[in-house]
Amino acid sequence: MMQYSVSTAGQDEIRKTLDDWHTSGKVARLWSRDATLWTGEDEGRWMDWLDIVEQQIAALPGLTAFAGEVAAGGFRHVVLLGMGGSSLCPEVLRLTFGVLPEHPELHVLDSTDPDQIYALEARLDVARTLFIVSSKSGSTLEPNIFKQYFFARANGNGAQFVTVTDPGSKMEGVAKADGFRQIFAGVPGIGGRYSALSHYGTVPGAAMGLDIGRFLDRAQATVKACGPAVAAADNPGVLLGAVLGTLAVTEKRDKVTLFASPAIADLGAWLEQLIAESTGKQGKGLIPVDREAIGAPEVYGDDRVFVYVRFTPEPDAAQDRGVAALEAAGHPVVRIDVPDRYDLGGEFFRWEIAVAVAGSILGINPFNQPDVEA
Repeated sequence: MMQYSVSTAGQDEIRKTLDDWHTSGKVARLWSRDATLWTGEDEGRWMDWLDIVEQQIAALPGLTAFAGEVAAGGFRHVVLLGMGGSSLCPEVLRLTFGVLPEHPELHVLDSTDPDQIYALEARLDVARTLFIVSSKSGSTLEPNIFKQYFFARANGNGAQFVTVTDPGSKMEGVAKADGFRQIFAGVPGIGGRYSALSHYGTVPGAAMGLDIGRFLDRAQATVKACGPAVAAADNPGVLLGAVLGTLAVTEKRDKVTLFASPAIADLGAWLEQLIAESTGKQGKGLIPVDREAIGAPEVYGDDRVFVYVRFTPEPDAAQDRGVAALEAAGHPVVRIDVPDRYDLGGEFFRWEIAVAVAGSILGINPFNQPDVEA
């Protein structure tokens, strides 16, 4: 469930945006990958994330079999070797679900700092560790370095390694040559930061013992709720994107300040990259602010919009009071209730739609990454 509280002027502008999306058929245009909804460049090439949940549900038997292999293989640890978009979703899953009974502990390595690598290695029984090399292009320097280091530590035992990589990548060739246990294919038409619901998220999730079928079912419910035939005002992803994009354009409220309940607090790290890397272009964008303590209403200027992602089974009373005070003082507040940890699957999709919608309102391409490539 999502609710929002904004000024009367803000309400009027958001209503205009939603009316425009309705009369112009923009929800259907988004789902048809119409690049003119953004800048008319190559946006349509990078929207395979729209269909990924359905594809992952079809791949569920293989994921379930893999999870069974890991559970039966005597592994005590699983280490995800990746950077950025390939590591942030697994980190959210690790910190949200913890160590599940009778399953290995998931670790995420996304730093080349020698001290961090040594500290992680000291926690591992390397001979009973499964390593997941996660690299979309297969040529990213850091995951390749991690793989070489731990492959040597594992005495070249390919059965302790799997990879998630796009078809035809350099890493796919390495995995075949080194006898990896399994190769999971990425989808070339999905950028790294939109890959949470693809194999880049589900493979480490399966390895750590998540009920991937349940996770994908929750995601699929949100996919349907955000579908092309759902009116903009009733569409949870479009509505969120309309609120954020409209307030940024009409009121210059471009600082999206994220508060999340402690049980799901790491969602903000994933959102931070999705929002910043997708929208920060051409002098425009939404600036995510994560992990900031809730201040008194008077300490904030008029450039903020607050998003409170509240875990309803375990709310934080201090956060509730702080957000209520901001709302009472007239600051714009968006409230999103999350009733179950597995609903994070749906939140990933809701926010991907929302960022795509906000990018359209801002007039930018939310799927490219020119500064990253530069």
